Amino acid sequence: MKLNYKRTFFIGFAFLSICAFWQMYDNIIPLMLKDTFHLNETVTGAIMALDNVLAVFLLPILGTISDKVDTPIGKRTPFIVAGTILAVILYYILGIVNKRASLLPVPDTAQMSPDLKKYLIIFVIVLFLLLIAMGLYRSPAVALMPDLTPKPVRSQGNAVINLMGAIGGVYTLILISLLSNEENDYIPIILGVIAIMLIAIIILVLTIREKKIAPIVAKENEEWEAIQAKEAKESTDEVLKSAVETAEATEAGGSLPKDVKKSLLLILISIALWFTAYNAVSTAWSRYATTVWNMKNGGYANCLMVGTVAACLSYIPIGIMAAKIGRKKSILIGIVMLLISYSSVAMYNEFSASINIFFVLNGIGWAAINVNSLPMVVEMCKESDVGKYTGLYYTFSMSAQIVTPILSGALLQYVSYRTLFPYACVFMVLAFVTMMMVKHGDNKPQKKLNKLEYLDVDD
Repeated sequence: MKLNYKRTFFIGFAFLSICAFWQMYDNIIPLMLKDTFHLNETVTGAIMALDNVLAVFLLPILGTISDKVDTPIGKRTPFIVAGTILAVILYYILGIVNKRASLLPVPDTAQMSPDLKKYLIIFVIVLFLLLIAMGLYRSPAVALMPDLTPKPVRSQGNAVINLMGAIGGVYTLILISLLSNEENDYIPIILGVIAIMLIAIIILVLTIREKKIAPIVAKENEEWEAIQAKEAKESTDEVLKSAVETAEATEAGGSLPKDVKKSLLLILISIALWFTAYNAVSTAWSRYATTVWNMKNGGYANCLMVGTVAACLSYIPIGIMAAKIGRKKSILIGIVMLLISYSSVAMYNEFSASINIFFVLNGIGWAAINVNSLPMVVEMCKESDVGKYTGLYYTFSMSAQIVTPILSGALLQYVSYRTLFPYACVFMVLAFVTMMMVKHGDNKPQKKLNKLEYLDVDD
């Protein structure tokens, strides 16, 4: 079965929009809180965890609701469009509030002035509403790919989706690198991100007919499962037998077998652990680079850009690799690469161009994890529950991201900034251990007639 690359490319514009926003959020919001409102690391970490607190409650609910919605434009598209429109409006307002607050005199004491306190309250309220708007369409947007992609090629499909997301992230990093200034005015960057968010969703709506495509993919999945069931009777391959047993149990409406539930729990725990590590680094990176290495005016964005470009170049090869060696092995390789990256960067006392080597490893390793983790989760569910399981995936990833900005922020404030990368390494080691115990959700590597078939983009 072949992936429709053209269709998946256009589906990926939803994720491009999301990643453009979150790249800005992770890098700029902490600097706003630190430089404009003069908040300490622990409080900054707590506010940065706000999106994840909301996500734990919102994403599973919205994913499940979108499973049941039926409109003329599909069940996911209405959430994506509404969420984007609300988000860009609130995003602009947030930038205006920050700009006005930054013009206030810097307080001579640690006590916050009444005017600055007023702006901080407005800032947090607008940020809260903005995060609700983003939550409105994150699960539906991510669930759109599994909805419109046959089961056996979802890792390749997820590779394309993550590639599109990485392009959105690179776009935002370029804006940060070029437009950052010492006046703490982020309006030009915000306008640039808003523009790409709107353009991406317009392209998605114009090119993807969700209502038309979904039934076709559902039929392809039925045909594939019938073939798998037939092959499983004649095969001794444990991955194939496990996939068929899981599909039969879930599609019949029954609960997951006990061993499948165990694997599901273990991969969800693994997801929480590697997000605990990765999110600690991503949310603190701009502050780490400016404080420890004294990088100014958006210079920190260049390292992230190197890693993101490396991820862009690796997404498709990783999807192909996962089809050959399986999703689980690909994830384990990614975890090892991140461990090497984090432990190496921790040893630098000042910035050096050689650090970019480890950011390349970081980008490729995170790509290997991202491409394969969501497909492993939704592999264990029936088609009508894809949104629900996507929400479950986000429940665990976001729960980790509630705790880690606060915990790692406290370590940065009360111990040392040098704790950041060792902290990340500890949780990556734990993720490797739990991932080793996962026995279900992997894919049966597909045989290709020839290598050119991996590049097939026809319908």
